Order: sequence, then structure tokens, then C-alpha cells
Amino acid sequence: MSHNEKIDVGQNQRNGRLNGQVAIVTGAGRGIGAAIAIRLAQLGAHTILCGRRRASLEETSSEIKAAGASIIECDVSDLASVQSIAATIERSFGRLDILVNNAGIMGSQGPLHELPPDVWDNIFNTNLRGVYYMIRSLAPLMIRARSGHIINISSLAGKNPVANAAAYSASKWGLNGLSYSVAEELRTHNIRVSVICPGSVHTDFSPHVGKNAEKMLQAGDVAHAVEMIVTQAPQSFMSEILLRPTQKP
Repeated sequence: MSHNEKIDVGQNQRNGRLNGQVAIVTGAGRGIGAAIAIRLAQLGAHTILCGRRRASLEETSSEIKAAGASIIECDVSDLASVQSIAATIERSFGRLDILVNNAGIMGSQGPLHELPPDVWDNIFNTNLRGVYYMIRSLAPLMIRARSGHIINISSLAGKNPVANAAAYSASKWGLNGLSYSVAEELRTHNIRVSVICPGSVHTDFSPHVGKNAEKMLQAGDVAHAVEMIVTQAPQSFMSEILLRPTQKP
């Protein structure tokens, strides 16, 4: 498909398919990010897998198989790295329809007064500053097209107090506030900004000791929420989704 060819995005969304669209998922090498990337590719989007470690991105890419995918190594906390991604996407595709800001870290846990400043900085640089960098660099492509989805993966920790995880919780509260405000800024450009706040999600790299994994949310549950957002009718958008398990694990 040529970069200048018009795509009936609304029709694709009504059919539940994303054929011809371009998506990027940060933190796509594992866990929630990998599940989201695979789901978007299955829906027909050419999915750009973004992360710091190429080996894990290649694992996700191998699961996508026949569906379209590209790999771009990037550290979202580095503005130059993010700007390089934006330039590559514009040069290679000329468009971006879906941006999923999933990359995030929890960092070490414990009382805030014992938290080393460098751990605080790492958490905020990835969980909040990185989202700012991605939106700053990639929203102009969507504004030009007057279309697009930006989906920020937050946490219920951004809604509720969490002892011994104050920095992580604060970063997610900040991400929620950023999402609500940017949604108001970009809706005039027909760009929909949504935030998903899941509870604890069981993944292979992030087990939760003492909890029943079978009762916990799974990475696929978050991917399903993303699918609902990007396939809804064009006259509406889900500004926020809170995800909880049916039973407490």
C-alpha cells in the first residue's frame, strides 16, 4: 500500500479489523506489551515492536509469524532514541494509527524515605517521561492525518494508595492525569487518548508471590481491552478502562 493511499479507518474499525493501519507498542518484548503487539498484528495492523532488548522483541516477532511486524530498539526514557523512532516511522510508513505506551518499571519497593533517588528517577523517566517523549514525537503524525489512537497502560496503583510502592504509584497517578489532559488537547484533532488501569497481572517475568495465578488478570486481558478501544465505532472513545479480576486472587 502506498503512503498516499487513503484508508477507510472507520470501516476497518467497524469490521473489527485494522488492515492497512500502523501501530507501535513500547515494551513489546514480553508480558503485557507482547500480548498487545500480537493482538494488534492478528487484527491486521503492521505492528512495530519497540523495546530496549532486541532478543526479546524477536521472540514476540516470531509469535506474530505471518502478520506484519517490525522491530525497533528504543529506550523511551531517551529523547534522541524516541525522535529516531519517529523519523523511522515517518520515512518508512508515512503514518501512525495506534500508539500503545506500555513500557514501565516498578523499581525496588520499600518505604519512600528509604528509596534511593536514582531509583525514583528511573521509575519516572520510564513510566511518565517516556510517555511524554513518545506523544511529543509521534502525535504530530496523527494530527496531520486527523486520526489515531493513543493508549497508555497505567495501573490501579494510579487510583489507589499502595504502601511501599509510592514512587511507582505516583508515576501512574501522573500518567492518568497526563492521559486525561492530553485527551482533551487531541480530541479536536480526532485523536482518541485512552488509559487502561489493570490490577496485578500475572506474567512469566513478574510473578506475584502468594497470589493464585489462575485467578489473576492475564496479559491477554489487557490486550483484549486494547482491542475493544481500537475497534470501537469512530464517533466515540473509551477514555478509561479499569480492569480487575472476577475473583480476588
